[in-house]
Amino acid sequence: MNPNLERLQPYPFEKLNRLKSAVTAPSQLSHIALSIGEPKHEPPQFVMDVLAKSLDRVSNYPSTIGLPELREAIANWAEQRFKLSANTLSANTHVLPVNGTREAIFALIQALFNPSSSAQNILMPNPFYQIYEGATLIAGGKPVFLNCLEGNNFLPDFDQVDEQTWKDCQLLLLCTPGNPSGTVMSCENLKTLILLADKYDFVIASDECYSELYQDENSPPPGLLQACAELGRDDYNRCIVFHSLSKRSNLPGLRSGFVAGDANIMQKFLQYRTYHGCAMPVQHQMASIAAWQDETHVIQNRQYYREKYAAVTEILKPALNVTAPPASFYLWAATPIADTDFTQQLFAQQNVTVLPGSYLARETANGNPGANRIRMALVASLDECVDAAKRIRHFCESL
Repeated sequence: MNPNLERLQPYPFEKLNRLKSAVTAPSQLSHIALSIGEPKHEPPQFVMDVLAKSLDRVSNYPSTIGLPELREAIANWAEQRFKLSANTLSANTHVLPVNGTREAIFALIQALFNPSSSAQNILMPNPFYQIYEGATLIAGGKPVFLNCLEGNNFLPDFDQVDEQTWKDCQLLLLCTPGNPSGTVMSCENLKTLILLADKYDFVIASDECYSELYQDENSPPPGLLQACAELGRDDYNRCIVFHSLSKRSNLPGLRSGFVAGDANIMQKFLQYRTYHGCAMPVQHQMASIAAWQDETHVIQNRQYYREKYAAVTEILKPALNVTAPPASFYLWAATPIADTDFTQQLFAQQNVTVLPGSYLARETANGNPGANRIRMALVASLDECVDAAKRIRHFCESL
C-alpha cells in the first residue's frame, strides 16, 4: 500500500458522527442537517429534460477531453463571467471538463506535484476543504497551513509568509469565495499572488466553486483568470481554476465541473486524466452544456439563498454574532462554548446538526483557527432553516 495513506486524518464527518453517537437527539423534533454543503434546491428542469433525452448516449464511450460543444459552452461562460478578452480562453487548450471538482482537485495535485523537487510545500488556507490536505499527503507533499483569522477577514495573511516558505512552494491552493467563511479575495490580492508565483516559480490553483452564490447582484466575486486578464496575461501562465455546477445549478449528483487555465499544465493534466480513466459520461456532458448556457436559474438560486440568509441571521443575531458573508451558503459563527460541545449539545437538545469548526482546520503553532466556531450550511428549505435558527437561538439562550 502507498504508505502516505497512513498520513490521512479522519474526514470531518466521520468525527462528527462519533461526536453525535455519544448522545441521543429528542425524537419529538425532526432532524435538520446544516452540516453538509449539499444543495437542496430543485435542479433546473430544463437540464433534467436534456439529461433524460440524452440517456441513449450511455452506449457511447466518453472522451476524456469532452465534447467540443461542452468546452465551447464553458469557455464562453468563463469569458463573459470573468471579463476575459474575447477568444483568449481556448476551448481546445485551456478548458477540461471534469467529474466534479473534488476529484479534479485531488487529481491535479497528483499530476502537478514533483516529489524530486527540493521545493516540497503545498500552501493552503486553514480551515480548508479536506481534499486539499488529503491530496497533498498522498502525493508526498508537505501541507503548509495559512490560518484564516477574523482579524484578516478570514483570509490568509500572505504578508506573514516568509521568503523561505515561498521558495519551497510548488503549489498554492486558494478557495475564493472561502469555505467555510464565504470571504472573497479581491482582484488586487490575486494579482499580487500571481506576481509572487512568477518570482518563486510555483503554480496557483484556485477553487472557485462558490463563485456564483453571492449577495450583491452587481458585484460578483472576481476569479483568478480575471486577475490574469487585468494583468494582460492571456496565457494564464501558472494559474488554474476549478468551477462546478454543484452549487451554481443545484446539480451535485451530476458530478460536473471544469478545470481551466495554463495551456501547458492543461495538456499534461489531460494526458494524466486519459490514463486515469475519468471521462464524464456523455449524457452528463449534454446536460452540462444546457446548464452553462443559462443564467436565469442561477439568478433565482442566489435569491433563494439571500432570503434564507436574511431570515436566519435576523433570528440568530440576538444569540450569536452572525453576518451574511459576501458569498457561499455558509454561516461561520463563533460559539459561546467549545465548538465540539456546542455541536454535541445542540444535537442532543434540538436535533440540529452543525459542523465543529475545529474539524475543518488543523492545529498550528498559533492554535486551531476553526476552534470555537461552527459551520452552518443553509442548504435546507427556507422553512427548515428558519426552524433550525429558532432552535439554535433557544439552545444558545439556555446556556
